[in-house]
Amino acid sequence: MIAHGKNIKVFTANSNPEFAKGIAEYLGTTLGKSEVGKFSDGEIFVNIGETVRGSDVFVVQSTCSPVNDNLMELLIMIDAFKRASAGRITAVIPYFGYARQDRKAKARDPISAKLVADLIATAGADRVLTMDLHAPQIQGFFNVPVDHLVGMPVLSKYYKEKFKDSKEDTVVVSPDLGSVTRARGFAQKIDVPIAIVDKRRPKANVSEVMNIIGDIKDKNVILVDDMIDTAGTIVNSAQALRDRGAKKVYACCTHAVLSGPAIERIENSVIDELVVLDTVPLTEGKKLDKIKVLSVTNVFGEAIERIYEDLSVSTLFV
Repeated sequence: MIAHGKNIKVFTANSNPEFAKGIAEYLGTTLGKSEVGKFSDGEIFVNIGETVRGSDVFVVQSTCSPVNDNLMELLIMIDAFKRASAGRITAVIPYFGYARQDRKAKARDPISAKLVADLIATAGADRVLTMDLHAPQIQGFFNVPVDHLVGMPVLSKYYKEKFKDSKEDTVVVSPDLGSVTRARGFAQKIDVPIAIVDKRRPKANVSEVMNIIGDIKDKNVILVDDMIDTAGTIVNSAQALRDRGAKKVYACCTHAVLSGPAIERIENSVIDELVVLDTVPLTEGKKLDKIKVLSVTNVFGEAIERIYEDLSVSTLFV
């Protein structure tokens, strides 16, 4: 529990208030009083209902859909706290939108992840707390400290228990070559081998499986990714694995973005169970029987407590 120094205050905007409430409960406090809404012309307004002078303020806001509205809410809240003389402002961003625009993939592309990082720092954030950035090097885009949490321990603990009696029939699968490091670490956690889906991407949000590297015949396979957006990659990979002899196909990810046709694709896919974390809220239309949600509010709560107490946060990264 919090025991010293200036008081800690947790505020939330509109992207994921239940997540922020879970963090506050873990810390043994309540959410700060605030109102975030829109004027009739669409401009966002923020009212802070209590003093924050000298306080250690944590603003919880995932920049998920509607991405730009949620981002602007975060920026305006940070500015409000800065102008209200908050002692320190931490932007708690469970899911960091624009993270996939982290490089120039072709000529004249913007690097939007860097732009968003600059906006957050310019608004007045003193540090950032986030989880599973699409590319870990995005931490270097920020000119303020970044604590980068990982969701793998929560997911791997679930599967370690689930397959504790059938490890010899279980394989962790990377859905593409870019996720191999993540899949290897995941496989080590639950002590099973890995396989890799070799795919190509002819155009954005379209993927095509070319080959499976590794033995998956008659195995329970676990597809591991950092996020699922339109679900094309994960569904195609699952079908390819089943076609090549996999017994059952499970999938997991940290961020369940689930945009466009994602829900319909998952519903009609051969995936037996999809396990996600609650960094992005699942609206009513996105809840399926085969989707299981695990909470990481306690992980963020522990990180916030350590930041406040000036303790190491690195022990939460493994």
